[in-house]
Amino acid sequence: MGGELGAVALLATVLGVAVVRPHGLPEAIVAVPAAGIVLVTGLVSTTAAAEEIERLWPVLVFLVAVFVLAQMCAAEGVFTAAGNWLAQSSDGNARRLLVRVFVICVVVTSVLSLDATAVLLTPVVAVTAARMQVSAAPHIYATGHLSNSASLLLPMGNLTNLLALAASGLTLVHFAGLMLVPWAVVIVIEYAVLTTAFRRELSGLVHSMPEEPLETPVFALVVMAVTLLGFVATSFLGVEPYWAVIAGAVALTAHALRRGSVRPLGVLTAMDLPFIAFVIGLALVVQAVVSEGLGQWIDGRLPSGDGLASLLLLALTAAVLANVVNNLPALLILLPFVEGTGALAVLAVLIGVNVGPNLTYTGSLATLLWRRVAQDSGVQPTLARFTALGLATVPAGIVMGVLALWASAQVLPFA
Repeated sequence: MGGELGAVALLATVLGVAVVRPHGLPEAIVAVPAAGIVLVTGLVSTTAAAEEIERLWPVLVFLVAVFVLAQMCAAEGVFTAAGNWLAQSSDGNARRLLVRVFVICVVVTSVLSLDATAVLLTPVVAVTAARMQVSAAPHIYATGHLSNSASLLLPMGNLTNLLALAASGLTLVHFAGLMLVPWAVVIVIEYAVLTTAFRRELSGLVHSMPEEPLETPVFALVVMAVTLLGFVATSFLGVEPYWAVIAGAVALTAHALRRGSVRPLGVLTAMDLPFIAFVIGLALVVQAVVSEGLGQWIDGRLPSGDGLASLLLLALTAAVLANVVNNLPALLILLPFVEGTGALAVLAVLIGVNVGPNLTYTGSLATLLWRRVAQDSGVQPTLARFTALGLATVPAGIVMGVLALWASAQVLPFA
């Protein structure tokens, strides 16, 4: 009992610091010492820890490459160009702007990860709304919601996706094939709810926008297109997909260094190694919690099949757990108990941990980052509105997303 309580206390401390980040300290400041404690006390053996790190290694390499890719895109002016396109193509109309914000968020989240949307795109959207003299609220809430729910399609959209892909045994193409319809359904629900909730803010007068020359970051966009093609190619060739991301990151980094838009220290910062250390530390602490009693409690309580009812229960359980302990620990806790059931069970859990966090601020680290960036950009998200939007989108998104997943599995030959 003492070991179980100690492991739970460590997990609560690690998550608490990650949520609050006092004085802007990195999440790893507590996660790494906590991992050391579970090793020294024997809650996790060194052998088990080494096996866990070996299992996570390809995922972490992928994640570092995506971080660098996103930051180099920012250095190359991709997000500035996106803001210009948003403003000029919307013709001063708030509703048109929201449509385009959805398009940009979906692309950025899917290709460059949810953190790129939460941290890099949110301020661009806030500035664009101010420039157009329309309310920023619907567009900012869209970036917050879509940073989570629009991350379902591709593995690089979210760290949870990378872990789920590894556990499912699917190729990248098969993963995307199964998640395409659920992803689309969830996005449609988000759009329907946001346009209804913000109908007053979206019905304002049209403001004419001055024409400004658009500078298109051609090199960065070409590299991103080739990187996406590389993802597909690696799936068919049986090569680890992170090689495509590494190649894209190296190409953009070399170009940015040559142009002087980034310095070598900036590249190191973009890798966000403290966050990687946090992920490793968190995984070991979660392993201790599971081995000290939580695993026995969960074992036998989760459905073991991949029928529709089982998939719905798995997704809803994952969503609840994500809002209690954050989505990454929730996935780490549940994966060992569902990966033996099959790919559909893993993907149902993924829907729960990706869509579920839109219900509370603490559901995902990306939401916490989004809230801080929104406030820094002059927009103050309110708890009441955030919760109301979550209640309107999360249950419907999870249920309809799982229904779409189950239906996709009935018609796709590889499911």
